Amino acid sequence: MNHRGRTLIILGLLLIAAAIGLVVFNLWDDRRAAETSEAVLEELLPDIIDKDAPEGIYPDEMPSIEIDGQKYIGVISIPAIGIDLPVNGEWSYPALKNSPCRYFGSAYTDDLVLCAHNYNWHFGKLKTLSYGDTVLFTDVSGNVFTYEVSEIEVLRPTSVEEMLDAQEWDLTLFTCTIGGATRVTVRCTRLSNNLN
Repeated sequence: MNHRGRTLIILGLLLIAAAIGLVVFNLWDDRRAAETSEAVLEELLPDIIDKDAPEGIYPDEMPSIEIDGQKYIGVISIPAIGIDLPVNGEWSYPALKNSPCRYFGSAYTDDLVLCAHNYNWHFGKLKTLSYGDTVLFTDVSGNVFTYEVSEIEVLRPTSVEEMLDAQEWDLTLFTCTIGGATRVTVRCTRLSNNLN
């Protein structure tokens, strides 16, 4: 075998090792995010249950509870894919690594948009939802908003106006596809809310 052949084999082995390392890192990061979300839920849920909000009165801004320096506005539950996750009140890359975040809007004005990474423990299974599946959002005051999946679409990352289409959809959930070329977008219609 000549020098060039050995160099190509070594380069190929290095690329395979790098790919394996990337897969292992992504699996670790997925699990780390799940553990962080679980820890926040353990702190957040008792505070939500203990709240006594005035019936039918919504504040102008969504109230939040601060945990470890992050302000959480509630919990998103999607029984069909087995997730219950805290929702950070403000979108940022560091916050997104730990939980879904509010990207825009409010549950009170029927234009809430939530984003999360495509970790298996976050929104990675959004693409498996079906029309009519139930989505629940419980705010930190204990108000429960019940939605059903009405549309599933794939948008380009530059389709910001379409993502924020608040006219037609009460709740939008989105995450990037593997590789980040597009966004899986789930549109929901509110069925009801149970006010504390």
